[in-house]
Amino acid sequence: MSKILSAIACNLDQHILQTALPLFAEEKVQAIEWAFDTLFNHKNIPDWFVELLESFGKEGRLIGHGVFFSLFSGKWKPEQDEWLLRLKRMSNHFHFNHVTEHFGFMTGENFHKGAPISIPYTPTTLSIGHDRLKRIAEAAQCPVGLENLAFAYSMEEVKKHGDFLNALIEPINGFIILDLHNLYCQMHNFEVSFEEIIELYPLDRVREIHISGGSWEDSDLQPSKKIRRDTHDDSVPKEVFQILEKSIPKCPNLKFVVLEQLGLGLKTEESKINFRNDFLKMDKIISGVNSKNENIRQKSFLPSTNFQLKAPLESIQLHHQQLELSQILENALHYENAQHLLQDSSLAQSDWQIENWSPHMVETVIKIAQKWKAGFN
Repeated sequence: MSKILSAIACNLDQHILQTALPLFAEEKVQAIEWAFDTLFNHKNIPDWFVELLESFGKEGRLIGHGVFFSLFSGKWKPEQDEWLLRLKRMSNHFHFNHVTEHFGFMTGENFHKGAPISIPYTPTTLSIGHDRLKRIAEAAQCPVGLENLAFAYSMEEVKKHGDFLNALIEPINGFIILDLHNLYCQMHNFEVSFEEIIELYPLDRVREIHISGGSWEDSDLQPSKKIRRDTHDDSVPKEVFQILEKSIPKCPNLKFVVLEQLGLGLKTEESKINFRNDFLKMDKIISGVNSKNENIRQKSFLPSTNFQLKAPLESIQLHHQQLELSQILENALHYENAQHLLQDSSLAQSDWQIENWSPHMVETVIKIAQKWKAGFN
């Protein structure tokens, strides 16, 4: 295993930048992850931020993270063409070590709106995923990966997620971001152990790990149950650090570990101190591993072929189902109302398997969709 780099998710946000400044000054930050498409609507990026990105890019220590591509949208959108063109320009300029995207599709009818939500694991969605990932790989000209989701509708979906991710990235020789807080959410929400869930993933495909914090939410359906949400607005739980220590030795091709937190969770001095302490704790774990490891050549995960791309694959049926699901989730008055609408929709008795969805997770996805339906920005 070669040396693992300690990184932060660093975007053009005054709170995260102010918080991380002492870490940069002490040269603790070895790499940065940039959510490049969050700046697509910005006309001018400050010169100093461009210089920061260029500096890390020249050293092979800049990684790009996509948010808005909506990988599994059933219908191809002009905005996705534009997203790829901008990715190509940015990749040429900033020299990403690798580029990643979120799993799922955006619930909103309009591009850049809604929350990333899971899809049924079918030959149709697999083919669409292959098509989209090849387009990302062609635009980026570097290794391409996908991040595991925090949200799942059922335990059955949790069990299948790792295998589906592996099948998705195989044609592009891709990799996985293993988000450990996302695993933590599923461990709690579905009462599954770390030892059980970690074996569901192709760990030799893990090139990047995320750690972050989140929040607890009460369930109206089950007052005794707390739902763990991947909100990125708090410190990293001690359990996630414990998972990190257990996970690193299982991932022989790991190159980056990234600490994430949204700027909105870094407005107090206490929260900023906690973030820096979380980074130092993460870095100490990584340094301990690095000190024991020899420099062994890792997989490059470079796309293995030039892709002959035709017109983007589409599924009109999937598109209509996604619109119908989005409409229900974003406008349901409560769980019972959503259940009635779902049973009366085209998703009933379909590959979506809504009949097997856990009630507390339906309740949760309604809250997620309604929170983000106006957009992330």
